Amino acid sequence: MDFTRGMQSSAARPAASSPVAAAPSGGGKKAWKTNPMWLRIVWLVLLFGATALVVSLVALLYFGGPKEVNYVDSAKEQAVFLTNGQVYFGKIKTINRQYIDLRAIYYLNVNQQVQPNQSSSAANQSVTLVKLGCELHGPTDEMLINRDQVTFWENLKTDGQVTQAISKWIDQNPNGQTCSQSSSSNSSSGSSSNSTTNTTTTKP
Repeated sequence: MDFTRGMQSSAARPAASSPVAAAPSGGGKKAWKTNPMWLRIVWLVLLFGATALVVSLVALLYFGGPKEVNYVDSAKEQAVFLTNGQVYFGKIKTINRQYIDLRAIYYLNVNQQVQPNQSSSAANQSVTLVKLGCELHGPTDEMLINRDQVTFWENLKTDGQVTQAISKWIDQNPNGQTCSQSSSSNSSSGSSSNSTTNTTTTKP
């Protein structure tokens, strides 16, 4: 028996390739399409609700909490303290993250008078309340103050010295501020204080 011919014929035959299953394409889309319509609607509603919830939480964290303007007592005066030590008094009209809108503005003017026979450490200081408007640059009675320049602000009591001084100024100036009268009153008060100082220093 010739076994060599059988072995050669079997070796010459190509090996049969085993069939490979092709990977299904678009399985996720098919699965989504095979879901019932009501289930797809539920998924869309849940996705939209989760997105709206996240947006609401972010907005609440950024804009939430009581607004600072709600603490402003419109029936009282306010004091705004700046980082440079200056203090302005008036009515806060608007307050936000960018600026404070202050109206009907007053500020304190400190005058130092040094007596001839006294050292500078014993200087006599006089503090006066000044209405904004008669300065050299002629500002209007409104000031927008950047928030990064503000240390803090507060409402003033009606029986405080500043509030009483503002009420007194309003009673003395029923027609509003007149810069010419303000200048003459300042000059007259300055001359009277100088004469008083001279009279005091000439006493034996």
